[in-house]
Amino acid sequence: MLQVKEKIPGVLLCFLLALPCWWLGHKLPVIGAPVFAIVLGMILTQIFRQKEMFQKGIQYTSKKILQYAVILLGFGLNLSEIAMVGATSLPIIVSTIATSLIVSYVLHRLMHMDENSSILIGVGSSICGGSAIAATAPVIDANDEEIAQAISVIFLFNVLAALIFPSLGGALGLTNEGFGLFAGTAVNDTSSVTAAAAAWDGMHPSANTLEIATIVKLTRTLAIIPITLFLAVYKARSKKTEAYGGSYELKKIFPFFILFFVLASIITTLCTMGGVDSSVFNPLKTLSKFFIVMAMMAIGFNTDIVKLVKSGGKPIFMGLCCWICISLVSLGMQVALGLH
Repeated sequence: MLQVKEKIPGVLLCFLLALPCWWLGHKLPVIGAPVFAIVLGMILTQIFRQKEMFQKGIQYTSKKILQYAVILLGFGLNLSEIAMVGATSLPIIVSTIATSLIVSYVLHRLMHMDENSSILIGVGSSICGGSAIAATAPVIDANDEEIAQAISVIFLFNVLAALIFPSLGGALGLTNEGFGLFAGTAVNDTSSVTAAAAAWDGMHPSANTLEIATIVKLTRTLAIIPITLFLAVYKARSKKTEAYGGSYELKKIFPFFILFFVLASIITTLCTMGGVDSSVFNPLKTLSKFFIVMAMMAIGFNTDIVKLVKSGGKPIFMGLCCWICISLVSLGMQVALGLH
């Protein structure tokens, strides 16, 4: 009971400060509430240095509430809908994810970058931005500064993609379906996918690109499952090899919150197949997004913004390379598959 009381002030602080960030995120969706939260947290921690009474709650929010956010994210995934519409985009999705992970790994080795930051940037660029980073961070034991660095890099290229891609797609002569695939596979975060697709629909009144891009994006989100499981085993083997000569127990390193994420997706799918309106799950999806904002606020509180800026060159370059390569592969695969 004492431990719960010690966490309340920090959790409450993150909750209250997340509210204005949530509002700003709705006003400026291209930036998004999580970015506002992480920036505000980094600024406030420079102003208010004495935060001992809040620290346990802040730590709890940045770790556990982040995992709860990922679990609730599953209620936004209707697997039957994804199977019907997302199957066409599967070869492109697999190609872009593989491209980003390979590029981030190669640059990690060439530039001697921190491994966790490289993984988070590679996963965030290839799967679904902040949600993928939120799911991966607990699995690889990433610290708050590594998470903040990855979120900042992903945010930069999210904004650029949302601003540039609609005009680029028009210049390349993409069809409505082609741009939906392009936005859904080459833009990182859901808010930016939505912004890019909505901008395209505004330029092409008869288009219905937003729905296509959103379903492709949700299909990408499912890649969280195999990626996190692989990273859990990889990290566990690395640690055990260093310490004990290579033995490890899967049950100790299995990220159970990912299992609950899968269960949430299955519940949503079965309920909608049984006639339940999908809007029933909207409050849980909204709560998931708000939990991510709270967690980003907590992460901002534990991040040194000065250090983050000084060390930002290599991560930004990695994010740029991932972004360009994903975009080229997404377009190239459409041509190869005759979808252009």
